[in-house]
Amino acid sequence: MSGPVLVTGGAGFIGSNLADRLAGEGHDVVIYDALARAGVERNLAWLRARHGSRIRFVHADIRDAARLADEVASAAAVFHFAAQVAVTTSLDDPADDFTTNITATFQLLEAIRTRAAHVPLIFASTNKVYGDLADLDFVLEDEAYRPVDPQVRAHGIGEARPLDFHTPYGVSKGAADQYVLDYARSFGLKTCVFRMSCIYGQRQMGTEDQGWVAHFLIRALNGEPITLYGDGHQVRDVLDVRDAVNAYVAAWRRIDEVAGRAFNLGGGPDNAVSLRQLLAHIATLTGRPVDVHYSGWRAGDQRYFVADARAAAAALALPDRRDWREGVGALADWLQREHAAAETPTIEVAA
Repeated sequence: MSGPVLVTGGAGFIGSNLADRLAGEGHDVVIYDALARAGVERNLAWLRARHGSRIRFVHADIRDAARLADEVASAAAVFHFAAQVAVTTSLDDPADDFTTNITATFQLLEAIRTRAAHVPLIFASTNKVYGDLADLDFVLEDEAYRPVDPQVRAHGIGEARPLDFHTPYGVSKGAADQYVLDYARSFGLKTCVFRMSCIYGQRQMGTEDQGWVAHFLIRALNGEPITLYGDGHQVRDVLDVRDAVNAYVAAWRRIDEVAGRAFNLGGGPDNAVSLRQLLAHIATLTGRPVDVHYSGWRAGDQRYFVADARAAAAALALPDRRDWREGVGALADWLQREHAAAETPTIEVAA
């Protein structure tokens, strides 16, 4: 299929890594981004420097329905990353969260349905659609919460887990997730959803609410304190961004086989790590202790989330995932090279 690949939020962390992969494979890429997130201009400049005319930038809000529809009409595929990504921001301004995550996604689906029904759409959802998992029991082992349920302990949370939206962010991403899947059922669109766990890696601009692995590293490398919300024993499965990009590209290539499906995408049990364990590893990487402070649990916080990513691995023939220790070490090296002279963020880190 001729035409450029449209990446909404393409100047962001995952979007820029995907755009780099696609342009490197010879595709023309349209980066559709409002540049609202601090630092993403550097990602756009990096893409342009590497790929020149293969990168076309559209500076626009994802809620601009007419502009978005015009870009959809000529696209070969759409990867939808543009979103409001922070739980706390969704609580402060639920209306903005609603229009960014639900309204814009609906408008994107309508643009595809009415103007380019053949165009595949791969959507970036979140593990927050499963709620806080409060019904699960955990035990504390080696500085980390572990599930009592043997099936969850062995494999993680699967796609059969009931959806249970918490916080406006969880609701808006969950509603968009369901719209994307239903447009495959109701209208035959070629859509696929990834419910992502904690993606980390190069080009990540970590903040208090999103990108916590990178932000932990940034704070630690600069000798600044880190705030943990909760007790720090909460567990996440972290996934290197290049593994996430492998999944997105594979979903496009196999869209006829996976259309209408939602996949959990994360590091899985082999890459499950508690916040305290990650900080201990960062202390080893930096050669000095990390200054840690604690604050209370926040709305929707999960004590444990590990994705059962076996369905995605099987359906998309994905390669083995990068070990988290190797990946975090590589991210630390990149941050030292890229951000040594940058101004250090002053906000606290959360997970």
